[in-house]
Amino acid sequence: MKRPVLVPAVIAIACAAFFALPLIATFHFSLKMTRGTLSLDSYRSVMSSDVFVSALGFSAMASLAAIVLGVLIVVPTAYWVRLKLPRMRPFVEFLSLLPLIIPPVVLVFGYVRIYGTQSLLPLTMTQTGTTVLLIIGYVVLSLPYMYRAVDNGMGAIDIATLTEAAESLGASRLRTVMTVIFPNVRAAILSGAFLTFSISLGEFVMTSLLNRPGLGPYMVQIGQDRAYEPAAIAIMAFGFTWGCMILMSVLANHRPGAPWLPRFLTLRRRTPQA
Repeated sequence: MKRPVLVPAVIAIACAAFFALPLIATFHFSLKMTRGTLSLDSYRSVMSSDVFVSALGFSAMASLAAIVLGVLIVVPTAYWVRLKLPRMRPFVEFLSLLPLIIPPVVLVFGYVRIYGTQSLLPLTMTQTGTTVLLIIGYVVLSLPYMYRAVDNGMGAIDIATLTEAAESLGASRLRTVMTVIFPNVRAAILSGAFLTFSISLGEFVMTSLLNRPGLGPYMVQIGQDRAYEPAAIAIMAFGFTWGCMILMSVLANHRPGAPWLPRFLTLRRRTPQA
């Protein structure tokens, strides 16, 4: 007996319309900057703004720095917990989920108090220090997504066997992590990196309270002063976010072959001289 498809189809169409109609309306509104005609003037206005380019460049660089720092922290931690401390996994997973519970405004005020003028490490006293503090905040905000992606990627490979094989061929623990574990979880790392970039690029609370020239505060400011440009930025941000999600989905559905060891680890070991 065939299942009825009418109800699921109606639900799917209703959900698609619920999300698509506001986007279509926003896109149509963004094209009406020139009265009486549809044009891309609002997009040209946004792209020609030096402030927009500067804000986008700052947020992009800070997001990339957060990705690098997050990967260097999360990958060795997840590897060590799975290899040596399996009983600590629930506790570490709980710690990684705390940024979803604690509001960003609480985090940033805590950073200001800890790294303020009376601190042994007064990062907020200089622009460079404040930028470093913002990058750390981005790492904390993206920690639940980065850790979950990397931990799931390590669950798909046999890290114990890979570690034993690498160490039996003379690799140190650091070399094992950098040249064996990292390549075998590269798809998971890229998935976490795309999520981190999407979260950090348009972040507003931390960037605004730390007074940094990021894309989030720029979008809020231009939304107060202009009408058509905010709609254009919203469409551009939506397209970028969906592009990251599609790439993440492609990487998540990709099934690589068997875990591999680098070629230099498969070379024949030197036999000791008699």
